[in-house]
Amino acid sequence: MGGQCKQIGVSHLGSFLLGALLPTLLLFFLASDRVGEQLSSISSFGNGCLQRSPVQVQANLTALVDAHAGEEEEKFPGLAQLLSQVATEHGTVIITSVNEAWARPGSLLDLFRESFRNGEGIAHLLNHTLIVSVDAAGLGRCRAVHPHCFLLEVKSANVSGANRYFTKGYLEIVWAKLSLQQRVLELGYDYLFTDVDIMWLRNPFRHINLYADVTMSTDHFVGDPESLDNAPNTGFFYVRSTNRTVKMLRHWQAARSRFPPNHDQKIFDNIKHEVVRDLGVRIEFLDTALFRSFCEFHDGEMGTRTCTMHANCCVGLENKVHDLRNVVADWNNYTSLSPAEKKSGKHVSLKWRFPAKCNESMMTIKH
Repeated sequence: MGGQCKQIGVSHLGSFLLGALLPTLLLFFLASDRVGEQLSSISSFGNGCLQRSPVQVQANLTALVDAHAGEEEEKFPGLAQLLSQVATEHGTVIITSVNEAWARPGSLLDLFRESFRNGEGIAHLLNHTLIVSVDAAGLGRCRAVHPHCFLLEVKSANVSGANRYFTKGYLEIVWAKLSLQQRVLELGYDYLFTDVDIMWLRNPFRHINLYADVTMSTDHFVGDPESLDNAPNTGFFYVRSTNRTVKMLRHWQAARSRFPPNHDQKIFDNIKHEVVRDLGVRIEFLDTALFRSFCEFHDGEMGTRTCTMHANCCVGLENKVHDLRNVVADWNNYTSLSPAEKKSGKHVSLKWRFPAKCNESMMTIKH
């Protein structure tokens, strides 16, 4: 009798465990459709950077891109080799873009790199940052200050100047970067694209949703990260390498002819419902209280939450540089506090300065 009860107990235990395991397995497979991949995991790299195994990187998307691999290699010579050097061992790369004006000494590139060095535990992320230049002069300046540079030469317009918002040069730059980002995905790498006028203060990877295909910053955050009512900002967004996201990049670029002469951000806003409905892409948006911007400026205390500050809603390179220097100075004031001063609450009195120059520049174009 005791043996029979023991067998029945084991049988019930096995049934219970199997019943508990099946829903978990179902959720696992529903959460990811990656080719040859397991679900990505968050580990200790970079104080929260998302990681994948090298096997996942190699297996990803092979069938989708093999047909035109040679053609793409000619279009982006040396990119595959460079990515293997820049990306983390688990296949994540940070990408930004510059031209001659943005890369000049004292301009945006210097401020961008300085923000990593002065940020909280993020200096090492520069080692995994690929700086893409759209002209030869910008490439030369990049190579003088940074180990990982790539030339994506744009010849359809003059792209070496300040290229104010919505000029022909500006439009050509933003569309050229999308073609390169598509190739990065096809090669099996996840990427975080960041405009060079964004100051990095803390590690943003801890806020990347594990289940989203795309995690994007916003100009205006409505409170719900999954709501498509959020106003997307394509100056800062993370994309996982999946079949869906490669198709999304192709669809995004193809939509340019449907909505001329708009830039990539406006067109993404126009097609975001299509991308979710027709391609099954999962999008999550970032809170502007964490990923701050001049568009939706939060002048509250600096505290322990802010990850980045974006000089968007700003016209004119000189205005961006001026107000971003204030951001850097304000951040340095905060980080110079001793642990005891921070613990005492002294940091509460420190505020971000209002981006007056950029705000004024926007007022001029409204009138």
